[in-house]
Amino acid sequence: MTAKVMTALISIVAGVGGALLLYYLLNKLAERLPRPWEDRIKPYLYILPAVAAIGLFLIYPAYQTIVYSFANRTSTEWVGLDNYRRLLTSEAFLQTLFNTLLWIVIVPTATVILGLAVAVLADRLRPRGEKLTKTIIFLPMAISMVGAATIWRFVYEARPAGQPQIGLQNAIVTALGFDPVVWLQQERFHLNSFWLMIILIWAQVGFSMVLLSAAVKGVPTETLEAARIDGATERQAFFRVVVPQIWPTVTVVFITVLIGVMKVFDVVYVMTNGNFNTNVIGLEFYNQLFTNGNAGFAAAIVVMLMVAIVPVMIYQVRQFRAQEAAR
Repeated sequence: MTAKVMTALISIVAGVGGALLLYYLLNKLAERLPRPWEDRIKPYLYILPAVAAIGLFLIYPAYQTIVYSFANRTSTEWVGLDNYRRLLTSEAFLQTLFNTLLWIVIVPTATVILGLAVAVLADRLRPRGEKLTKTIIFLPMAISMVGAATIWRFVYEARPAGQPQIGLQNAIVTALGFDPVVWLQQERFHLNSFWLMIILIWAQVGFSMVLLSAAVKGVPTETLEAARIDGATERQAFFRVVVPQIWPTVTVVFITVLIGVMKVFDVVYVMTNGNFNTNVIGLEFYNQLFTNGNAGFAAAIVVMLMVAIVPVMIYQVRQFRAQEAAR
């Protein structure tokens, strides 16, 4: 334990100290230049480490991944578009894409709706009750996805009929006189994928609630009072006055959760490892690279994921700029 603490402290000191030393040296280098050039060059020197890190750890790996997506499983020979063709004509991979699409449609939508509902309802409580409620709902955000999945494994745990059920859902089902259900093997209508989605929704509702609660509190009371004076009901005031004013925040929350969902991996890996028709594209990449040893397929999957995410990120950046311009 002591060794781990010392290692962590050394890492922090070395990281912070190294960063300070680097910027100190860059500043000294800029000061050696003539005054006009110092003023021009210094800002670029300050952002140079960040740009270098992005290039080294983001741009170069992305480029290399694109190159490998056109190579064979060992990245030794070019195969052109063969990796993409074989993936997109594979029934198993198409089912994986469909499962991922279900996650994309259901999880962000449910997260925004539940987060907004909690934000509005908690706002009607007394200050102490509001703080307590929001704290409890936000707590899952402090748990890693692996930890959350491990917790929910006990909720979905199923044992043979006649044995004590430690799973919460099966304890309720058997108490009502029914046989236990193996929840994560219910492939019909993708019910097992739905049970997995609940875990991510449970973990993300707190994030959605915090942002949307701040947006709701920022709605001017004058507009609400004017709507009520004009005869609007509470429902009409909410959907026609509050929602339009907080819509930019709703969009940001939706897109942020959407980006996370497109990369979901750990929940499915811990709960089912993609079995029983629960596979998603993030887990498929992992299995292709580390289980099957097929670097070509893995790279092609990542490229397809990048192509799908980039338009979403561009739209999000535009939303941020539109919000800044409106302020």
